[in-house]
Formats: sequence, C-alpha cells, structure tokens
Amino acid sequence: MEYRPQEIERKWKEVWRTTGVHKAHGHTNKPKYYCLDMFPYPSGNGLHVGHWRGYTISDVWSRYKRLLGYEILHPMGWDAFGLPAENYAIQNGIHPRVATEKNIANFKRQLEEIGAMYDWDREVNTTDPDYYRWTQYFFVKMFERGLAYRKKMPINWCPSCKTGLANEEVVDGRCDRCGAEVTKREMYQWMLKITAYADRLLDDLDKLDWPEHVKRMQRAWIGRSEGARIRFKVDGSTDEIEVFSTRPDTIYGATYMVLAPEHPLVQSITTEDRQADVERYVEESLRKSNIERQVVDKTKTGVFTGAYVKHPLVDRKLPVWVADYVLMDYGTGAIMAVPAHDERDFEFAKQFGLDIIPVVQPEDGEAEELYTGDGRMINSESLNGLGVEEAKREAVKLLSATGQAEATVNYRLRDWVFARQRYWGEPIPIVHCDMCGPVAVPEDQLPVTLPEVERYEPTGTGESPLAAIESFVNTTCPKCGGPAKRETDTMPQWAGSCWYFLRYADPHNHEAPFSQEAIHYWLPVDMYIGGVEHAVLHLLYSRFYVKFIHDLGLIQFDEPFQRLFTQGMITLNGAKMSKSKGNVVNPDDIIATYGVDALRMYEMFVGPPEDEAEWNTNGLEGVARFLGRTFRLVAGHAAHPVPGRDSLHKLRHRFVATLTERMESFRFNTSVSAFMEYVNALSNEAKQGLDPDTLETLTIAISPFAPHLGEELWSLLGHKESVFEAAWPTYDETWLKDDEVEIAIQINGRVRGKLVVAADISEADAIALAKRAPDIQEWVQGKEIVKELYVKGRLVNIVVKG
Repeated sequence: MEYRPQEIERKWKEVWRTTGVHKAHGHTNKPKYYCLDMFPYPSGNGLHVGHWRGYTISDVWSRYKRLLGYEILHPMGWDAFGLPAENYAIQNGIHPRVATEKNIANFKRQLEEIGAMYDWDREVNTTDPDYYRWTQYFFVKMFERGLAYRKKMPINWCPSCKTGLANEEVVDGRCDRCGAEVTKREMYQWMLKITAYADRLLDDLDKLDWPEHVKRMQRAWIGRSEGARIRFKVDGSTDEIEVFSTRPDTIYGATYMVLAPEHPLVQSITTEDRQADVERYVEESLRKSNIERQVVDKTKTGVFTGAYVKHPLVDRKLPVWVADYVLMDYGTGAIMAVPAHDERDFEFAKQFGLDIIPVVQPEDGEAEELYTGDGRMINSESLNGLGVEEAKREAVKLLSATGQAEATVNYRLRDWVFARQRYWGEPIPIVHCDMCGPVAVPEDQLPVTLPEVERYEPTGTGESPLAAIESFVNTTCPKCGGPAKRETDTMPQWAGSCWYFLRYADPHNHEAPFSQEAIHYWLPVDMYIGGVEHAVLHLLYSRFYVKFIHDLGLIQFDEPFQRLFTQGMITLNGAKMSKSKGNVVNPDDIIATYGVDALRMYEMFVGPPEDEAEWNTNGLEGVARFLGRTFRLVAGHAAHPVPGRDSLHKLRHRFVATLTERMESFRFNTSVSAFMEYVNALSNEAKQGLDPDTLETLTIAISPFAPHLGEELWSLLGHKESVFEAAWPTYDETWLKDDEVEIAIQINGRVRGKLVVAADISEADAIALAKRAPDIQEWVQGKEIVKELYVKGRLVNIVVKG
C-alpha cells in the first residue's frame, strides 16, 4: 500500500470535526489533565515552523496523557489586544479590528493544520466584549481594594509607539516591541499594586515544578533585600531625605548624599545659586535610558545642589548631590554614599574630590582606600571591632533610638504601570467626577466597550485617541449622577492574558467569569508550555492575578501553573526565525510536500525540546521516509497477522518500557529514536509475520506524534473507534531481562578476558567457566588460586599466588 499523507490527514481532520473527538468533558469518571499553550497574539506574519514546535510539544503530551486515561482540556485562543496588533495595523493601514480578525482566521487555519486536539468550542478572544467584560471586572475589584490607583510619576515613554511602558517592557533601554530608545515622561498613570504580593510571589516559587532558571529570573526581578530605611534631615529645612541601605553598618563612612535626577526633593532643596546648573543636569539625565545611566565603567557625572544633610549619629554635614547613576526605580531614589566600600561611590568621590572614610577593615590586613569585602568595623565609635553582620544589627538599634531609622525589607519589584495611551485595548472602567474623584463603573454596566473610530493612531500628546471622542468621554458619575468624564487610557496587552486560562474552564458563562464547579474541576493548569521570553512578564503578572482572585474567594488555589516547560526556539542559519531576517520556513510549504505528521515528528526529533535547534530539511526528509516505512509495515500485515513469538514479545515490551520512560522525562527527540529502532527491529522479524499486539502497540504509541497516521493504521487494524479511545501500552518486567550478559574475568583485580554467560548463571558455574576460558589460562596455570568471587552480571575475580 502506498502512503499518501495529505489524503490521510484531510480524511481524519474531517472525522475529528464531525465526531467531536477532541471535546473536553468535565466531571467524567476519569482524572482530569489541563495542558495549556501560551496563546498567541495574531500577527500578520502567521506561524512559522519555530512556532509549531511548542504547539506540537503540547499536543504530543496531551495525546499521551489521554492514552493514559485522563480527561484532557487542551484549549486555544487569541491574545489579540495591545501594541503588537495595533502596530501591525498602523504599519499596514488597516483598522486594528479588521487586521485582528483577518490574522486570527489565518492563525486558526494554520493551527487546525497541526492536527492538535484543541477543543475549539472553548476558544477565547481577549478583544471579545463578552471576555473583556470580566477583565474590566477584575480591574474594578482591584480598584475597590486599593490595588488599582492613579498616580503622577515619571514613566518609560516610547516615542515610536507613543505610549507609556512598564519597566518590564523596557529591554536594554529600548522598547521591547519596536526597539526605539525609551525616554522618561511625567504623567498620571494607572498602577496596579503588585508589590503588595511581593513576598507571596517570591516565597511560593518554591512549591512550583518549574525550570530553575525561570524561578531564578523571577526571584531576581522581585529582588528582595533586607536593610534599613534611614532618614537624613536637610540642614536648615523641615525636609528629610530617606534612603534604603543594605549596609547600615557603614553609616559612619557616609560622606555625601546622592539624589536621582527625578527625585521630588531636587527642586525644593537646591539653593538659588545652584538652580540653573541642577536644572540643566536633570534635563540632560532624563534624556538617557536607565541602562545608559547604569553602565559601570562610564565616567561619573553629577551636580552639587548646594544643600546639606545632618549625619544622624555624628556632628557632620553631608553635601547633597544629584547624579544619574542613582535611579528613582530602586529604593527611595536617594543613597547615602560610602565611597570607601562601594565602587560607584568611590569613583564619584574621586571624580569630585569628596571625602573617603574607611569603616570596614579586612581581618588580615590594613584598611584599603576601596574595600568591598567582609571584615571588622573601624572608625565607627561603638561599632568598632564588630563583624559586619553584628554591626548591621547594632547600627539599626543606634539609628532607631534617634527616631530616624528602622529595619525594613526592600524590593526591586515596582508597581505595575497599567495604562496605555493607545486605542486598541480594554477601556479602563473608571469615570472622573469633579465631586467624587475617580469612580468605578458599576458591574452591571460592564463592559465599557471600545468605540468604533476612524483615527486610531496614537496622538503622542500623552492622551489616547479615545480622548477625542466626545460621545465616549462625556458621561454621568455613577455615584452622584453629575457630569463626569470617562478614563481614556486603555489597558496593556498583558491585561487579558493574566487570567485567560481560567476562562477556558467555562468560556460561555454570561453571569460570572467562570463557575465554581468548572474552575474546581479543571484548575489549576497541570502543564503550561511556552517560550522562555515570558519568564518574567506574563508569568509574574498571571501569578499576581491568580493570588488576587484567590483572595476574592473565587478560586481555591493561588498558583496558576503547577508545571512549566519552556521550549527552545528553532533557528535557521544560526539565527532566530523572523520575517525581517528572511529566514522563515513556512509550515504550509512543508505540509504540501511531506505532510503534517512528518513535520510534527521532525519538530520532536530535531533535538531536546528545551534546547535551541537548527532547522535541516534533510532531517525532515528522513522522518518522512520513516513514516512511510511504518505505514507499509503495519498496513502490510494488518490483514494477515500471525501468533506472537518470544522475539516479538521481548522487542515489544522493551520498546514500551524505553518509550514510556523517555515520554515521562519529556525526551521527545529520543522517543522518536526509539520508534526508529523498533521499526528497524520489526522489519527484520516481518518475514515471519507480525502479531496483532505488536501492530497495535506500535500504532497506539506513535499516534501522539503522528495522530493522522495513528488513526489510519488503527482503522486498518479493524477498529471502529478512535485510536485515542485506546490505552497506552504497558510492559511486563519479566520480558526486560537479558538472556545473556557479558562479564569480565579479572586476575588479581586486572581484566584479562571476557565471557558471555547466561544472565541467571549460578556463582559456581560462572567461576568454573571463567577458569576454563582460553584467554586466562596463562594467568592461572600452575598457580595457587587463593580466592574466587562472582559479581552477578558483571565479573569474576580470581586471586592467585605466585
């Protein structure tokens, strides 16, 4: 029989559609398993073979778990709001809604080609008002609990996208979407108080089955550090400058203060004669990205404000400087500079001729001009002689006694900038009333729908295009009934993706985001599969949302994803696939030549799924030939099977044991190798015929990788139901034992020969055979044997004298 993959694949896709074989059924007598892909934003470029890798991994795993007897939820949807979709629409002169609908249709066509067991009845779309009604609902709940608030602050501003960005969306000082250099702009922004959950986000990482490198990235981003908040009184003023320091022990070595250029006290404490210089410096600093300002080896710059603060423990005044190496984003935006024990402070002090006072001395030497190691305190009054850790505790006590400090914990994590000055996003459900201030839109008036507009390009003025639509903006206050204005900023693209995995459990619920019954059955997600590029942003935000929704009492769990797998990317010519680089391989072209199953199987065979892998068409051709060979092997014996033989039983049980272990270890590349080895072995046995168990085992086992082929072969074997109604094959340990083993023969501990013996040979027989082996006669003849030892299955050691 000839293998025609495209015909077979079209046939079984239609069968799956008409029978609903992939539909997820809640509350069956089976245990549930929820396998989730990170849903895509539907760009105009469509999917390439690099995208297919992740989707195939999740489908192979879902189908495997189904064969193990689980009820599977494997859904798909669209992360369609936000900058990616809007930027594409602007570049191509198409309305975002039109572009998004067109792109979704193309993505869905391509994803259906994969043959994945998606339950399309549960499809979600973040731009659907029935969906974003609940995205707005969660925002209202955060607003009611003080977790959503509005604040004027310097934010990251992308001059190209013409919108504010969260810290997490700035990479190396550039917008992570368009690559433009990011600047700072003072604006009112809606914020989410993610910092209120910092400790829980950090501590709960320990209970997750996630790759350690992802957990490390999240821990670093949250950035918990213990220290002290210390307040320095500005000389001649009622103002105080607060700093956070992880080294309160070095307080006696503080010789000057530094404020970030954005610090709110810069203007008020600067003396009149220093005003012009300070303003000029601040303006220059704000044109730089945070990355530029943090370059370690750059020449330090700064300006003196003319102001001084009083040292809290000694009669000393410290000059207050402004310098761009201090950031408002970390700590309090101010530092006490201890140049003898901090490299940046040291370089700054040298640059501007400021005092350097050493207060930590190495245990085995004299104090150095710059020393950043451990040691004992000097020049520190009552702290002298103490080790650093003890000195930290004592310094906090001394400072606390003055009322100017307390021990505290600080985080690198900052509250989440949650507003975008763009059109294509969820409207923020807030109205602004002169009498009542910001007021949440009542739940029964949600969703606040996005109005249709002709002009959707960003204004660049700091306002969303929605601000120009009077019919949208002008409204009444839900609290007092007076005139009010709607909020015109929209939510970021992350808003809809923070909770979409919950909606899949109950996507058609019009009364609530989900029912308790559905959420209790399906959630949390058992396996989440996606790219490592989402290790901080999406995963951190989703964890925050789930903890908040848990605190609302709507769910019983507080972590969304029990297990996480991050797949490696597919490269071509050593580079990540992208349309701009011209190195994209279109799966449509591959399918037309080799078929879907060949592409799926090659994606798994190309390398360990967690590692980067280089695309090679020659490898794909080899996999396609293997599938054809498998088809002919099974189809050729399907009508005339024979009774099983011991050789076939042994092959089958060893194959199932090997494959199962590799599947459980997520080693899909070596799983494909196991298939190839097994089919080679069966081909050698095929002349005497193959038995039904052998044919069915191979068919069931290969079906997660090549589901269309699996269904076709299962049908040819006489089965009416889907192969995925079958059970994953099991194995018998007794068939895994070797009949014969090779053992070493040692004379006085050195290998002098080898011997093949029965695996269950007795000790006496093994020693007897070893003593008669031709290779060792010269070592034992005429010599006294002192001792004989047999290590089962490994060696015989004969100890001789003389």
